[in-house]
Amino acid sequence: MILSDDNQYMRLALELAKEAFKEGEIPVGAVVVADGKVIGKGYNQTEKLNDPTAHAEMLAITAATNYLGSRHLQNCTLYVTIEPCAMCAGAIFWAQIGRIVYGASDEKRGFNAYSSKLAHPKAKYTTGVLEEECHQLIMDFFKQLRLKRKK
Repeated sequence: MILSDDNQYMRLALELAKEAFKEGEIPVGAVVVADGKVIGKGYNQTEKLNDPTAHAEMLAITAATNYLGSRHLQNCTLYVTIEPCAMCAGAIFWAQIGRIVYGASDEKRGFNAYSSKLAHPKAKYTTGVLEEECHQLIMDFFKQLRLKRKK
C-alpha cells in the first residue's frame, strides 16, 4: 500500500538524486524518516568523495544514526529512489530499519538480484513509489553519459 506521505518523501529523495545528477554522480537519493521528520538524507557521492561506499543510503543511514544517537533504526523508514544494492542492503539489515520504500527496481545490481535474504526479516518493503520518475532519471543519466563518451 502506497501512502500519500510515501510520495512526499520520495519526492525529497528524487530532489537529492537530481543533485547527484548535477554533480555527475549516479542519481540516487535517500531520506530516513522517523515520526514524520526527516532525520537523515543523502545522495550518491562516490566520485566526489572518492569512496565506493558513499551511496545515498549509506550517507542517509549514517546521518540518521548520528541524529538519534543509536545504531538501530527500527522505527524509521528509508526512502530511496532505486532498489538498494547488496552493500546498502547489508547496512539496512544491520541498522534494522523497519520499513524500506524504493522507487524503481534495479535488476542488475539491486539486492534482490542476489538474494532477498539480504533484507532484515522484520523489515517491511514498499516498491514502485514514483517508479517512472525514479527510473527515468537513471535512464537520462546513463544516456547523457553515453553521449559524452562518444564525443
